[in-house]
Amino acid sequence: MNAVTPLPGASAQSLVSRFAVPAIRCAGCISKIENGLNAEPGIISSRVNFSTKQVAVTHLPELDDDQLRRKIEALGFEAQILADNPLAEEKGSTARLIRALAVAGFGMMNIMLLSVSVWSGATGVTRDLFHWLSALIAIPVIAYAGRPFFASAAMALRYGRTNMDVPISIGILLATGLSIYETATGGAHAYFDGAVMLLFFLLAGRVLDGMMRVRAREGIGALLKQAAPGAMILAEDGKTRWVASADLLPDMRMLVAAGESLAADGIIQSGTSHFDCSLLTGESEPQPKGTGDRVLAGTLNLSSPVTVRITAAGEDTTISDIARLMDEAGQRRSFYVRVADRAARYYAPAVHSLALLAFVFWMLAGAGWHQSLLIAVAVLIITCPCALGLAVPAAQVVASGALLRKGVMVKDGSALERLAEADHVLFDKTGTLTLGHPVPVNIDVLSLTQKQVALALAQASRHPVSKGIRTALLALDIEPAVLDQIEEVPGEGMTATWGGVTVKLGKPEKSEDHLSSQLTIGTETVLLQLKDEIRPDAVAAIARLQTLGLSASIISGDNIRSVSAVSRALGLTAQAGASPQDKVEAIARLAASGRKVLMVGDGLNDGPALAAAHVSIAPGTASDVGQQAADAVFTSASLMPVALSIRVARRTMQIVHQNFALAIGYNICAVPLALTGMVTPLIAAIAMSLSSLIVVGNALRLNGSAR
Repeated sequence: MNAVTPLPGASAQSLVSRFAVPAIRCAGCISKIENGLNAEPGIISSRVNFSTKQVAVTHLPELDDDQLRRKIEALGFEAQILADNPLAEEKGSTARLIRALAVAGFGMMNIMLLSVSVWSGATGVTRDLFHWLSALIAIPVIAYAGRPFFASAAMALRYGRTNMDVPISIGILLATGLSIYETATGGAHAYFDGAVMLLFFLLAGRVLDGMMRVRAREGIGALLKQAAPGAMILAEDGKTRWVASADLLPDMRMLVAAGESLAADGIIQSGTSHFDCSLLTGESEPQPKGTGDRVLAGTLNLSSPVTVRITAAGEDTTISDIARLMDEAGQRRSFYVRVADRAARYYAPAVHSLALLAFVFWMLAGAGWHQSLLIAVAVLIITCPCALGLAVPAAQVVASGALLRKGVMVKDGSALERLAEADHVLFDKTGTLTLGHPVPVNIDVLSLTQKQVALALAQASRHPVSKGIRTALLALDIEPAVLDQIEEVPGEGMTATWGGVTVKLGKPEKSEDHLSSQLTIGTETVLLQLKDEIRPDAVAAIARLQTLGLSASIISGDNIRSVSAVSRALGLTAQAGASPQDKVEAIARLAASGRKVLMVGDGLNDGPALAAAHVSIAPGTASDVGQQAADAVFTSASLMPVALSIRVARRTMQIVHQNFALAIGYNICAVPLALTGMVTPLIAAIAMSLSSLIVVGNALRLNGSAR
């Protein structure tokens, strides 16, 4: 069943449907699909993800999936409603390509052995026998291994369109037909070896492309598998029942035993435990969680049973949001993709015209139809734009996968281009340069009784300072006291009674420091000091950014005192007390001076700045708004991924430039040779296929760039 979801930010009636379109091969395919669908009534927008061969269509409710599928097929592309298990579908498609590759390889090796005998001087009956044996091997091999290309070309031609598989199919069929004619008439040359070799190398390129996409999807699948398949639900009558994760709903209460993973996001209602959150945060040390704390699907409950009220389930969980970010690490309209778009738009007509002109020219020159047709076939084969079509997406997919393994999720390939251009980093403070989790620095001043009372009060509050105190006390295995009449006074803190004595945890009476709290038990008071720790390796990360040629500064909405402390520790200039509008204006000033700003922020108030910056990154602890507005998200507590992302992005653009140079250089050298008749279909097949493999191989070097 296809996932149909309301479109965030659009009309409530807008829906998004997704389709698998295996025949997407180049930027020209992307342009045809998106432009064609966007012109259809009822379709609001469409977007092609090249790396996953998928199309997401935003549409009005009156259009159903079948209608949309037919519209895609009318553009010349076979489409399937996206399966529930896209990884299995991707693996199945790649497995079919591997089988076709194996058949083509078997046929190529045997035909080449027969061809060697012909090249060595076999004549007469012997030569004809070898040609017939080659035909008996080649014809079924081409019929089977060529199906991915023939089916795609037939679909396009059926609707009066072309794609890059059309000239490939024409070239293969012409070479095969000409070879059959030569064999039947006792001719000296046949080109079965060239046709089968072309199929082998084309399939090799597509298998590599499929394997890269499977690898990306395996990361998504592995992430989603961390969430439990279901949960034990506690009903109002006290009875329990098992509910599959797909049927969980908000406000249900989960009973999560020690050793179980969570099936949904929620808030702990009762119990305290330690949780392994390394999957989402990258932190290996277990995190203490208690009443009122948020816990996420996919995290592992390590020590004690807890009751969790579900706040988000299914596709609404944080782990699913991260999976969607990973799934969109494909390709948007970057400058280089737009260049490839324009080139691919005119490709098919140009290649067909060039091959026809070559045939006519050599016929007029007296070469005869046989030689003229050979030259035309060589032109069709050698001008296949596989290398050009793979130049950008191959590099983007490999780089995104390399960053993903290091905990950086890039939303789209164009973000890599903009990251490579960044020359100034603008940091938010709280939750970005700092961890955003205040921790008490003098918790030992409390007696055991005071700790128990403080924990009971802190557990009832959502304030960041209370959360910091609660976390510190839970880490000490403190049991909370039993309190009565717990009440939260806005701006003041928590009050209650304990054994007939009034107790309070909240704002100090004589301190303006927002990172402090006062515990009062009767007439006795204790002041707790807290600090928001700077992220580990922040100094080293900023130094790494500076060695990469980027300058950096801080902009924060916090007070001047706390911002100055961080500014001094990191050696950066800072602007304090900045509103969301102030942050946007600061980015505009930097942009006006010619700077390409990378904004790194996490809070709700950073959303406008993240969207306004040239490129943006948010930590995994960022608000939903921050994560949605950012171009990339990193999950570790370190800032090093920011510098790593810049370095990988720059290396990616170097590879893209190299790929373009390789693809264009190949055509500059190869096309004139084909037009002058110096290249046979066999040599054309080898040259074209090798150019694609070289581009893919060059992109694969990015696998080691994230070290």
